[in-house]
Amino acid sequence: MEEIGISHHPGRKPNGITKADREARKSEDLLKRDFQAEKPLSKCVTDITQIKANNGKLYVSAVFDCFDSSVVGLAMDTNMKAPLCVQTLENAVKAEPSLRGAIIHSDRGSQYTSQAYRDAVCKYDIRQSMNSAGGRCHDNARCEIMWARMKSELLYGRYETGKMTTEELKTVIWRYFISYWNNRRICPANGGLPPMVKRQQYYNSLKKKEAA
Repeated sequence: MEEIGISHHPGRKPNGITKADREARKSEDLLKRDFQAEKPLSKCVTDITQIKANNGKLYVSAVFDCFDSSVVGLAMDTNMKAPLCVQTLENAVKAEPSLRGAIIHSDRGSQYTSQAYRDAVCKYDIRQSMNSAGGRCHDNARCEIMWARMKSELLYGRYETGKMTTEELKTVIWRYFISYWNNRRICPANGGLPPMVKRQQYYNSLKKKEAA
């Protein structure tokens, strides 16, 4: 391909928005790129993405369940400091108390190695997992896929985000994830079922086994 001039050279290098603190203590990679889960709220992934608005940038932080791709926790702010990630975790546990004891995987960004985030992890009995040392984007590919789908389905070609305020963006993103994504969006990884439908089927199957 090089010889005949058809090899692809990316026009830009990947530029993750979370930056590692080289001095901070890191957690072990418990997932090792295995994003499959046999039951809800056992393995989750978390990350931050940014969207430009007419009055700045909106940072969106979410916790996704590896079992059914549902959004367990969601938080948004105009900065990407550690409190945003802590709020995401708190929202997730508030919505799903059974999340306690789960693995939540992230990159090695300073938000996730901060003392504030580690304190929240301990408070909610979360098992923290991080990309391996020198890890690449594939170590948290599940989150990258979620963000790409959200932006292509919700934003690109539908909204001119540069003309919207951060508050307007918050509204459409919240509705997309909590109302549409979780409850109505067909997900091929779930056999064509929306995340909450797959989850309900799982719990119904447990009830049938208990009754048998």
